Amino acid sequence: MLYLIGLGLGDAKDITVKGLEVVRRCSRVYLEAYTSVLTVGKEALEEFYGRELILADREDVEQEADRILKDADSTDVAFLVVGDPFGATTHSDLVLRAMKLGIPYRVIHNASIMNAVGCCGLQLYRFGETVSIVFWTDTWRPESFFDKVKKNRQNGMHTLCLLDIKVKEQSLENLIKGRKVYEPPRYMTVNQAARQLLEVVENQRARGEEPVAVTEDTLCVGLARVGAEDQRIAAGTLQQMCTVDLGGPLHSLVVTGGSLHPLETEMLSLFPVPEANPAARGSDGPRRYRTGAGEVEGTALCLLWPGAVPRTSSRRSYRRLFWRGAHGTL
Repeated sequence: MLYLIGLGLGDAKDITVKGLEVVRRCSRVYLEAYTSVLTVGKEALEEFYGRELILADREDVEQEADRILKDADSTDVAFLVVGDPFGATTHSDLVLRAMKLGIPYRVIHNASIMNAVGCCGLQLYRFGETVSIVFWTDTWRPESFFDKVKKNRQNGMHTLCLLDIKVKEQSLENLIKGRKVYEPPRYMTVNQAARQLLEVVENQRARGEEPVAVTEDTLCVGLARVGAEDQRIAAGTLQQMCTVDLGGPLHSLVVTGGSLHPLETEMLSLFPVPEANPAARGSDGPRRYRTGAGEVEGTALCLLWPGAVPRTSSRRSYRRLFWRGAHGTL
């Protein structure tokens, strides 16, 4: 039997009880190590699971899958995936290969960024098509993902942007020369993704296409290390996403859909972008925050759009609210 087991998003303890039971009885346990990463390393997983793990990189899974599936028709083999097993199309291919070889399989699901993104307060059923944003190079700067973001915005849907991960990648020179020399791992940040989005916007203007669906003032949400104890979330404009500090990987970016449900607005008020200037907070006063919707003082803020009425609470102390344009930041 081939078992595809989701590990969740945080650390070793995020595996389900059912998944852990299977891992401990399998003859071989592979750890997929290129579509995502946990906040802990292979050694921490081995210690908690009580099993040795075999790292499986992209080449192993996509080109040498038969080695992973060897003897799985007569013994139990586990394939561990950060998040949920079907968060990447690669793993569907592994299932199809197993079925062609007459190997039965079973999937043990877990949380992934596809559903855990709801932690920012945006409602999951209001998300449209998910997109991937890849690292640009000097000679390859694809913009095709941007059309999907625009389409989602036009339909009032949020867009989850999955940010690029480069693990065990070869430089073009080493690839051409056949040298097994790999580049250091790279993980795209919210800042890098936002800057690429803004460059696409600028490119459209240079072509005489005035961007409407997405601009510098479009409301976005940056997320980092979702599911971990040091998870970070920040809501602000696309321009602000270029500089907000969310710490280490992994990052994700959400471009909101142009209109928010009142509950979404109130939830996003929990995650303001801190003012970059340390002097913005006095030693004896509350912190001041700025978003594209305004500058506020206190423990929370309210994002405004036409017709919205901020809820009042003794916990909130509003200093100033700016309303930019007919549609605010949305």
